[in-house]
Amino acid sequence: MPLRPVQVNIKALDPPAVGRFWAEALGWTAYSGETTYVGPGGGLVWPDPVAVGVNVVPVPDPRTTTKNRVHIDLATSSASHQADVIARLQALGATPVDVGQENVPWTVLADPEGNEFCVLEPREVYRDTGPIAAVVVDCTDPRAMARFWDEALDWTLHEAADDYAALRSASGVGPYLEFLRRPGGKTVPDRVHLDLLPSSGDGTAAEVARLRALGATDLDVGQGDVPWTCLADPDGHEFCVLAAAEAQS
Repeated sequence: MPLRPVQVNIKALDPPAVGRFWAEALGWTAYSGETTYVGPGGGLVWPDPVAVGVNVVPVPDPRTTTKNRVHIDLATSSASHQADVIARLQALGATPVDVGQENVPWTVLADPEGNEFCVLEPREVYRDTGPIAAVVVDCTDPRAMARFWDEALDWTLHEAADDYAALRSASGVGPYLEFLRRPGGKTVPDRVHLDLLPSSGDGTAAEVARLRALGATDLDVGQGDVPWTCLADPDGHEFCVLAAAEAQS
């Protein structure tokens, strides 16, 4: 299918500050304009051909205390690397967070505006993903999410089970998109979501129509007259389909 995730969209009161944090966290570069885009260094290339970037956008309201249903997992290469990453991020302003994880080998932190993320212990499956191991989505039915997103994206389904599903780029590069079963559904608007981009030459309107036929629903988050389309997947997670003309390099 002709859609692919190009960025994790994070809402923030102070996008430049949150963008700087994520740039330091990932070892990438923050590019500030109307939003703050974080991508691999070497000059702005958007969309990046391999990485899923981070785009921090301004909003007037702070996040609630409700846990985000979408978060980023960071990859590490060894136990010492994991410890170094955790210490470095806390020095940058990350704080430990208890989301009920109990005794696990990964560490849950929050960025300066409270958005949760995990620093994983080294895992072979994430050896070549880059700094972002996975974009993780809490949901009520991973199998159903796997069916929808497998049809929605130009990515390959790697696993679909009752409690977990995973997709990755068909070229075998970049992070995974993972779905974890979690009790409870959506109660507040998502603070973090995915932005998708049609392949070059593919019309946004046609892709939006295809997604609606798959079970996506239209979403009004006060976006007004914008060139992108806001939708929700069958489990209520917000995402945006960007206009192909927005691509730049």
